[in-house]
Amino acid sequence: MTLTTMTLLGVALFLGVVAFVDRAQRTHTIKRNFPLVGRFRYWFEALGGPLRQYIVTGNDEERPFSRDQRRWIYASAKKENNYFGFGSDNDFEGTPGYLIIRQSTFPLSAPHDAQYTCPGAKVLGGFRGRKHAFRPTSVVNTSAMSYGSLSATAVEAINRGVKLAGALQNTGEGGISDHHRHGGDLVWQIGTGYFGCRDAQGRFDLERFRETVASAPVRAIELKLSQGAKPGLGGVLPAAKVTPEIARIRLIPQGKDCISPAAHSAFHDVDSMLDFIEKLADTTGLPVGIKSAVGELDFWRTLAKRIASTGRAPDFVTIDGGEGGTGAAPLVFSDHVSLPFKLGFPEVYRTFAEAGVAENVVFIGSGKLGFPQHAMLAMGLGCDMINVAREALLSIGCIQAQLCHTGHCPTGVATQSRWLMAGLDPTEKSARLANYLMALRKDMLALANACGEAHPGLVPLDRFDIVDGLHTRSAREVFGYAPGWGAVSAADQETLRRHA
Repeated sequence: MTLTTMTLLGVALFLGVVAFVDRAQRTHTIKRNFPLVGRFRYWFEALGGPLRQYIVTGNDEERPFSRDQRRWIYASAKKENNYFGFGSDNDFEGTPGYLIIRQSTFPLSAPHDAQYTCPGAKVLGGFRGRKHAFRPTSVVNTSAMSYGSLSATAVEAINRGVKLAGALQNTGEGGISDHHRHGGDLVWQIGTGYFGCRDAQGRFDLERFRETVASAPVRAIELKLSQGAKPGLGGVLPAAKVTPEIARIRLIPQGKDCISPAAHSAFHDVDSMLDFIEKLADTTGLPVGIKSAVGELDFWRTLAKRIASTGRAPDFVTIDGGEGGTGAAPLVFSDHVSLPFKLGFPEVYRTFAEAGVAENVVFIGSGKLGFPQHAMLAMGLGCDMINVAREALLSIGCIQAQLCHTGHCPTGVATQSRWLMAGLDPTEKSARLANYLMALRKDMLALANACGEAHPGLVPLDRFDIVDGLHTRSAREVFGYAPGWGAVSAADQETLRRHA
């Protein structure tokens, strides 16, 4: 018997066994009715998403990020040509809600060798006079993404990248790991699980909190009330991802599901939350803020009233859009719970503006704002800074495979697999993140200059129009903003012009 014949017999025997197994199993009807052939259905289903983004969908069709958007981020991160030729392929008139920016007839001229530094529009902790109040050196920073949901190499790449770009890294609620300690400044997010500052019962521990702050370059504290990916739910890190290292960092048992409660135990209403904020600020001297998706508005109305009547306030308010984000979540929560950024943020800002306290806090926006036009609109609506999450992940190699919840991220970003993580080089990817952040700042400054202003925070909302058929409406009218809303104070305006 020749080698070829033996090979063919071996293949036939293998296929016969597979066909027998398919026919005998009772879980999948297609495979049972069509042995061997039925398996193609599941392969095509698994490959459908990756194949569509390359050979089927148009430049602007895919969600959450289109091919054009991903191409711009990839090119910017690699310092390649991020221009697009032969005009826009967008349908301006046929796309309700399309954003148009009205440039000035007499724009500002920026030097070609500019460093594209662009500070935050307000001072974090300035209103409450915190000991360590500061104006962030970057108007764009990275949003909350925990070690555990992200790999060690991804967290390290982000930390090294924000150092290069002069930006801030938000730790996410998973605590401060060794991978956050490569020179980048941190915003330490504390969620309902109090990871890194909890006792054996999962309650907040002030002494552990103080020790952790002293051990890392923490510039601000963020209390997570909710997030856009799953508002109203606590986070879940499956037992398989709870490594000895993660258990040590989070102060939790190894090998068990790590489940964050839906609500905080250290406070239960606006007044007790403000008490807790003051305790953290008094202990550290750091600015302390809150992060939340936008649902019911009574909380925001009460908070605005307390700020107006008592002068106590969170130093910053981060509003997360309900479009979903880096966190895996039930489909109904991603699709239907909490308001998307463009609807939610104006509700909150309007509440604070009507109470006369919008200038007393720093507003930070997140939720698909990592593109110049969206970031600029957010600034016009009243944001003082922008946080980016998924866009930052795209810059370090994410391909939008949408496997974040499986632990099998093919690019080593959202996984704890040592094999997959090994493919992500933190040094190389940190440079790409820095390039992306600087490119975003560059384009935001270019848009501001085109509108005749020296800083994105100085561009008024009147410069933005929203397409409505063959007409446009002023963004001020669309969002119901009174004249002056969304603008920074006269003192901050002078500071930003002086910086430029």
